[in-house]
Amino acid sequence: MDPDPMQFMEDDDDKKDARVVAEAKKFRAHLNTLVASAVALLATFMGICKVKDDTIVQAMQQAQADKIDNYSWYQARNIREEIANATVAQLTAEAAAASPQAKAVFEEKIKTYQAIASEQADKKKVQQADADKADKTYNELNFHDDQFDLSDAMLALAISLLAVTALTQKRWLFVLAMFPTVFGVIMGLAGLLGWHIHPDSLTRLLS
Repeated sequence: MDPDPMQFMEDDDDKKDARVVAEAKKFRAHLNTLVASAVALLATFMGICKVKDDTIVQAMQQAQADKIDNYSWYQARNIREEIANATVAQLTAEAAAASPQAKAVFEEKIKTYQAIASEQADKKKVQQADADKADKTYNELNFHDDQFDLSDAMLALAISLLAVTALTQKRWLFVLAMFPTVFGVIMGLAGLLGWHIHPDSLTRLLS
């Protein structure tokens, strides 16, 4: 009995189909492994950045409170200085019309209120300096807080794209997800390591 040539062709087609199916399964398994690894690493990195960001936010709140307190003290000392200066002016006017015996008392009072005004003026400068320092600290911390906010937004976008990649098994989606991943990791490292990277235009857009 002669062999059927079509039988060999069908066997070859079956082998090719089986090979294609095996390669497709291997591709899906490899892509799923990449997606799972990327998601796990990004989630871990986001957790580390979150801890650091929370610490920065607490420091920002403290700096803001210090600035408000110092400005409140500045206003209070300014009022005390103005009252002391007004009292000096009033006592000076009264001393001009007072008897020689009473002038000595007025002069003593004038010196007392002049000392109070001078003291409050000096302390007012200290409060101003402390308020400016707290404001500078707040701005420096806010700079790094913006970096973590950008990192969080980019990495959240990357994880969303990776989730779609796992569902659709599209390699180009995985490649697309790498763009926000790289940017988010760079911004996160900038916040952690104190790098001076701050895309102002993007920050203003998101804030």
